[in-house]
Amino acid sequence: MPRYSAPSYVRSILREKEYTIKKKLGQNFLVDQNYVEKIAAAAEIVPSDWVLEIGPGLGVLTAAMAERAHKVVALEIDRELVAILRETLAFPNVAVVETDALTADWRDILEEQGWSAGSVKLVANLPYYITTPLVMKALESDVPFAALVVMVQREVAERMVAPVGSKDYGVLTLAVQYYSQAEIVTRVPRSVFLPAPEVDSAVVRLVPKPPPVAASRPELFQVIRAAFQQRRKTIRNSLKALAKAWNLPPEALDEALNCAGVRGDVRGEDLTLQDFGRLTESLVQRCPDGVS
Repeated sequence: MPRYSAPSYVRSILREKEYTIKKKLGQNFLVDQNYVEKIAAAAEIVPSDWVLEIGPGLGVLTAAMAERAHKVVALEIDRELVAILRETLAFPNVAVVETDALTADWRDILEEQGWSAGSVKLVANLPYYITTPLVMKALESDVPFAALVVMVQREVAERMVAPVGSKDYGVLTLAVQYYSQAEIVTRVPRSVFLPAPEVDSAVVRLVPKPPPVAASRPELFQVIRAAFQQRRKTIRNSLKALAKAWNLPPEALDEALNCAGVRGDVRGEDLTLQDFGRLTESLVQRCPDGVS
């Protein structure tokens, strides 16, 4: 529905409804149909799909997905915007739910709308200020998402898919790798939003998959976070405080590094998720005597 993405339509709705864009909610409305189509295509929506949308704005993506999906459930925190959407989105298969997506129980909301099983896809133009917690909530959700397609700040997208050893590689990269296969679908210039944000964006597609390492998740991410707390430190120095907090004797850290095949003088950014997995297992289980 190209009219939903037309700048003239967006301006007319804002004027007619006397709606003031709220910067505190990170509101930037997409006004380019080409990017609407790219996002919808990346989600690969089929007629049997349910779509959970976070932050529908004025409904540009909602309308495009409603034409493709079985049902679109759009979560919006702004009461004024909810009222506008319920009036302007004339689709029987769209439900606009007023809620805070960060604290809401997504599974309960979907079930209240009639979902019980089947493919669910998440699509979102995420507010920059809560991007990471929303992405992590989606990846850790008990909703069996088939795919996540999110528009985020370009720098965040590059951190999600950063190669090992790069300056963008870090905790977010490894968390995304742990839960999914990620790729940048397209870069999005700031000029296609109303109002234009101060930075460019990118659309990222994440396909959930089983974790590729066997290490316990809580301990694994304690190790990962410790490794990147001070990026310039070596992995040995980064993990000393954590080893002490785990009540490990001083020699246990070097034993674990040797057992995992990780040099103590490298930095966290030089280690793969598999390296961190082996290192975590070696720290938790203690390396057998004589193994190096």
